[in-house]
Amino acid sequence: MGKGRLEAFSDGVIAIIITIMVLELKTPHGSSFASLAPLLPVLSSYVLSFIYVGIYWNNHHHLLAVCRRVSGGALWANLHLLFWLSLFPFATAWLGENPLAAAPTAAYGAVLLMAAMAYWLLQRTLIRLQGADSVLKRAIGGDWKGKLSPVLYALGIALAFRAAWAALLLYALVAATWLLPDPRIEHAMDTSDAE
Repeated sequence: MGKGRLEAFSDGVIAIIITIMVLELKTPHGSSFASLAPLLPVLSSYVLSFIYVGIYWNNHHHLLAVCRRVSGGALWANLHLLFWLSLFPFATAWLGENPLAAAPTAAYGAVLLMAAMAYWLLQRTLIRLQGADSVLKRAIGGDWKGKLSPVLYALGIALAFRAAWAALLLYALVAATWLLPDPRIEHAMDTSDAE
């Protein structure tokens, strides 16, 4: 089956997730810049989540760019990913309203962890469908960031109960490693086109 509907549906869901997150932002009760100070935790959690959703959108786009087709299993794996991404607005709002609290920080990390695992499952499903010698398989390679990220999220969840600030720093560090687009798929596509 073609991948166009999966891409369009995913793009729509991700756009809605971002819309819900931005609608959670409340305007300050005042006209000075000082009135923004109480909202800094909410704005900070929004920025981090926006970056994460953007990272998933970008990588999802690249992932599907090298796929020839999808299957029913890939559709379910994609829905699994979208489910965890759809929890970003909730986790973001709870974290923003309760900065440095253990439970919201751990819950935010749990959503990050589950989204990473769901993305890994989608990747594996698509690789299996495309074949062991596919452009996608070559592009993913060892995927050190994909393997390290869940470990760091799990560490962040554990840290949340001792030092929530350290957990948040760890979550931001993982986002920073993914912020620059991963050139592996584009490079693999270029190499494939040259052959």
